[in-house]
Amino acid sequence: MGRSIAALAGVAALLAVCGCKAEGDGAAGRPRSPVHIEVPGTASATPERVPTPKSSPAGNESERPSAAPPASTAPPARVLWSRGDTGRDIRELQARLRQVAWLFDGPTGTYGPATEKAVRGFQGKRGLPQTGKTDTVTWRRLVGMTREPGRWELYLTGGQPAAAPDPRCMTGRALCISKTTRTLRWMIDGRTVSTMAVRFGSQYTPTREGVFHVYWKSRHHVSTLYDSPMPYAMFFSGGQAVHYSADFAARGYAGASHGCVNVRDEAAIAALFAQVRNGDKVVVYW
Repeated sequence: MGRSIAALAGVAALLAVCGCKAEGDGAAGRPRSPVHIEVPGTASATPERVPTPKSSPAGNESERPSAAPPASTAPPARVLWSRGDTGRDIRELQARLRQVAWLFDGPTGTYGPATEKAVRGFQGKRGLPQTGKTDTVTWRRLVGMTREPGRWELYLTGGQPAAAPDPRCMTGRALCISKTTRTLRWMIDGRTVSTMAVRFGSQYTPTREGVFHVYWKSRHHVSTLYDSPMPYAMFFSGGQAVHYSADFAARGYAGASHGCVNVRDEAAIAALFAQVRNGDKVVVYW
């Protein structure tokens, strides 16, 4: 016992000479050892810090979470017809545009400047892209506003195919006139020289049917009964004649004659008038 006390007294004296002192109290008020000893397999006194994501600068879009991808843009409507196209479908388009008062002229079957302008106006009125081309959206809208055009709406001013010739037209020189297709064939010995659209009388003044012959030609004729011009008149039955009609040229099949066979193409009737002779056959048939 005496030896242990002596040892402790020696250590105390040594500390006083070296000036060393103990560390201050810990957080819990307990004296803290001046020597830190780590024991393998034990956790560190200071817990490991988990890194947190850095906040990106306000203007740095690349650091922000990417937004949802934009919705896919619908493809443009498919174009059905445009300027330069021809055919029966163009006639229907033009007839329907006439029904909604965007086109005044009768169908021609050719998609020209007037049709393009009418389509552009129709599109603009309904908030569609004003392209002047008839696409699927424009066509569906137009069909929904109109009705199916009839045959003579499609061929309001002519252009319809001619009917097969009547057998009575197959010999000699004949004006072969079909009421079914409203066409005239000028034929010589069974060969068609020219064809043209024609218009007939109304139900109150019908054009006669049968086989006749041209008995008089009058280049600048004026009707004494109706006081109306009948240029290039070729009379075949009483007061009924094949002749040019300005009214037919203007209104098409919206009107009718007083029994004559009207032609709307002045150049065509002028050429026909120059070729037809008195005595040539005229066949009017269904």
